[in-house]
Amino acid sequence: MKNSQAGIMASVPTVARYAFFSVNPKADAAALRQALGRLQALADGDKIVVGIGPLLTTALGVSVPGLREMPHLNEHGVDVPSTPTALWCWLRGSDRGALVLLTHSLENAVAPALHLDRVVDAFRHGEPSAQHGRDLTGYEDGTENPEGEAAEAAAFVQGQGAGLDGASFVAVQQWVHDLNAFEAMATVDQDNAMGRRRSDNEELEDAPETSHVKRTAQESFDPEAFVLRRSMPWAMSNKLGLLFVAFGHTLNSFEAQMRRMAGYEDGLLDSLFKFSKPVNGAYLWCPPVQEGKLDLRQLGL
Repeated sequence: MKNSQAGIMASVPTVARYAFFSVNPKADAAALRQALGRLQALADGDKIVVGIGPLLTTALGVSVPGLREMPHLNEHGVDVPSTPTALWCWLRGSDRGALVLLTHSLENAVAPALHLDRVVDAFRHGEPSAQHGRDLTGYEDGTENPEGEAAEAAAFVQGQGAGLDGASFVAVQQWVHDLNAFEAMATVDQDNAMGRRRSDNEELEDAPETSHVKRTAQESFDPEAFVLRRSMPWAMSNKLGLLFVAFGHTLNSFEAQMRRMAGYEDGLLDSLFKFSKPVNGAYLWCPPVQEGKLDLRQLGL
């Protein structure tokens, strides 16, 4: 889609950084708009994909149709936290050093109105020639992604007018894996948890209803809940996992999947929770682009 941030449709990069920002309590709306103006000059939607959270729109005194905070789901024996963030930037590239320097420039551009709270470094795992990268469990990630026009229809807002068309909503969650627990499972149990064979990525028709594939089968929802996944593995010190990222023309699709995974639909929990858990999560709005720059008219710029 010509006025969308190009990095959303592109394949996951070799390396990436996810930068999470909060609003400086002393910053007024004017200072925040100035910071976003400087961000416009730096972020092209390709090397830097930008997401705006409700915390920032509220501070600016504006609203974006369809944007809301991620709900906290904790009623069926698992905890899916909501950790709102004001600004999220996905820095994409092939050289980690270059991304570190780009993060530094980004931090300076939006300061002091916005504060860099944390950064998560991520990487592509698996065969370079493969269509999809792999999670650190060894399973392909994003196999069920829609493609072509179907991907555009799933990921981008259309028919709402200038400043909104070409935008996308994104759900961002950091999952922490317990690889010891996963490796203690027999191979058949690992495959049943995922709903696919790791050896050939074939879907298992007789997988349990708690398998991840069956919990999140996008066509099984009413309405259908298609999203465009762009997740990447991360590792820091002795912790590791998946930085889950899902783009959609609405937040409803991801939320429907997450609620079913967490037992809200039928009481069954996704088998992923046996060896992985989300430790944070946020919803954001990824603005469209116009003439190579972020189109921030919806935010008053």
